[in-house]
Amino acid sequence: MSRIAIELIPRDTQSLTEDLATVRQIAPDVTTINLPDLLRLPLRSWEGAALAQGQGYAAIPHIRAIDIDPDAPLPCAEQEGLREILVIAGDPPPDSTHRIWPNSSADIITRYRREAPHLTVYAAFDPYRRAPWQELETIQQKRDAGAAGFFTQPLFDRRLFDLCASWLENDQVFWGLSPVIGPKSRAYWERVNHVVFPSDFEPRLDANIAFARTILEAVHARGESAYLMPLRVPLADYLTPLRDLLTF
Repeated sequence: MSRIAIELIPRDTQSLTEDLATVRQIAPDVTTINLPDLLRLPLRSWEGAALAQGQGYAAIPHIRAIDIDPDAPLPCAEQEGLREILVIAGDPPPDSTHRIWPNSSADIITRYRREAPHLTVYAAFDPYRRAPWQELETIQQKRDAGAAGFFTQPLFDRRLFDLCASWLENDQVFWGLSPVIGPKSRAYWERVNHVVFPSDFEPRLDANIAFARTILEAVHARGESAYLMPLRVPLADYLTPLRDLLTF
């Protein structure tokens, strides 16, 4: 089933409630909210998911594999009404007081499929941080573990989209899109996520919206799904020009 999801950062209850209201106003056909799990913020992803569910949305919280205690219950396994999660590896915590475990995403996907089979479990696909053959090997491990599909890191190059589409041809995919505005934002993506931008990339809002339209049109034509992650720009500024493509 093809879908559009919006990724909202659960900074706090008030701001998330306001963001959900903005999404409903601009894109009433969007029914799915994707929620990252950021340790520096007071709300965990599943708490944000519960709030989104209370507003009538399907919610997909991120689960950090390295946070999962092998002897503790799985997060979200018993959360009422929740049907989907996204398992990511997880970046190192900001301080040493937060305990982590040497779990891979495939390890945790396997646990969810065994202990919470009612949940649809997605995995991450990242074409930037490692050599392609390494990432392709890892996504096969995630498939074998029971991943139902993949959420890609945001893409910024149509040629990379076409290449990744060939690698993920038989998978259910949510294609990631996110605006990168200004040199500081671009430098962040290059430094932290190891993104290699195309030579003609322009870190302007209008250029990012034009690229998003191109990819969303391609996703529509392929019958696949996408998620939009409007970081560091007002939701309305990014979503409104794309309103006609935020439905299937």
